[in-house]
Amino acid sequence: MKESHVYGVILAGGTGTRMGNVEKPKQFMDLGGKPIIVHTVEKFIMNPEFCGILVLTPKQWIKHTEDLLRKYVPKDDRVEVIQGGATRNDTIMNAIAHIEKKGELLEDTIIVTHDSVRPFVTHRILEENIRYAREYGACDTVIPATDTIVESQDKQLISNIPDRSLMYQGQTPQSFRAKHLKEIYESLSDEEKKILTDACKILVIKGEHVHLVAGEESNIKITYPYDLRVAEALLGGM
Repeated sequence: MKESHVYGVILAGGTGTRMGNVEKPKQFMDLGGKPIIVHTVEKFIMNPEFCGILVLTPKQWIKHTEDLLRKYVPKDDRVEVIQGGATRNDTIMNAIAHIEKKGELLEDTIIVTHDSVRPFVTHRILEENIRYAREYGACDTVIPATDTIVESQDKQLISNIPDRSLMYQGQTPQSFRAKHLKEIYESLSDEEKKILTDACKILVIKGEHVHLVAGEESNIKITYPYDLRVAEALLGGM
């Protein structure tokens, strides 16, 4: 028996504009003979801890996503493709609402949210996200910043150079106790919602603790054509 309900929430809302491809979102582009999103879903399917794997995509791409998964992925009743929202956090809230409709939004229900275009997430990262979300309530996958971070308030002059040893670059997954995340999100003002950049900030701006999970340099996000070339090289080296 599982300790709690654990859902994978794969965010596939990207449009692919930065990839220079206006016809097909980047998650559907080919990587090593199959779409990027398929590689990502496969990583979640391989982990038996997930009782459900929700893939959230724009409404017009739902059928296409279902067709791709049917073609490339062995049938798995845990996988569902559902509609995302207008923003990243709206999409996560859609996933939580879907879990709630199933009657499975319990105090200990965990969601592991992940970018569909990070196909190299490791089993260790997924396992630690689940474990830390259970233990601490929320966690974020990060790697230490390798470059100096420069802050500019006016986008012209340097206003601050933070201590690099304290800086991290955010990756995904980001994982949470779903019910608590929903409650905090619904308590935010419209002004607070406007400054959100990701789901962890929902908790951080309310003074909630978010634990760190060590990411991997290879857990790259495929956003630009260069990233796709790096991904092909990574795939070839595995």
